[in-house]
Amino acid sequence: MRHAGFDNASFPVGIDEDGRERLVFIEGQVPVPPYPPWSQSDTVLASIARLLRGLHDSARGFDPQGLSWDDALADPAGGTLVCHNDVCPENVVFFDGIALALIDFEFAAPGRPVYDLAHLARLCVPIEDDVDQARLGWRPADRPARLRLIADAHGLDRDGRAELFTAMNDAIARVEAAVRRSVDAGDPNAVAMWNRTGGSECYDRRRRWWTDHNDEFAAALL
Repeated sequence: MRHAGFDNASFPVGIDEDGRERLVFIEGQVPVPPYPPWSQSDTVLASIARLLRGLHDSARGFDPQGLSWDDALADPAGGTLVCHNDVCPENVVFFDGIALALIDFEFAAPGRPVYDLAHLARLCVPIEDDVDQARLGWRPADRPARLRLIADAHGLDRDGRAELFTAMNDAIARVEAAVRRSVDAGDPNAVAMWNRTGGSECYDRRRRWWTDHNDEFAAALL
């Protein structure tokens, strides 16, 4: 993708003596929970969606077949376009309040752009009930309008918006299944996150909240 003109990522430059991957340093700000107010603006959200559109445009023509990918968060419908699949605020580098670069591509895998956008929406609208929204530091906002903003900034047509709405269900289910698998396997980071966020109740709340507000999101998006 770098050869295709996408320079907005931290690219590998080698392996150090301990076997760790070395990456290009990108100067900027990376927000973490509780997310600061500046990172929650509609301007910031639109800039993330445009940055992801740049990734998708650069990935066209790149053949991902024959390469190994982590399929934990991969599109269950499949696809041929390399997607990030984990665009949360802390995986974006910002400069002067605008999304500059994407980092942490460990969940990248071939899929559909709308599925990648669904993960972006899940994490940055965000698709959370009020309890978990507050836990992460998100301020109250018109979340259906923020989903529409993502679609607008990425340039989705009407069919793409309908596909995005459906893909939201896939993304919500996929991340829950991935975390449960990691917890069952005893992954210490997954177990710590599971316990910190309240375990299965957190995912139950998210699913219920999304289902209860489906009509509002559909009205805003379609």
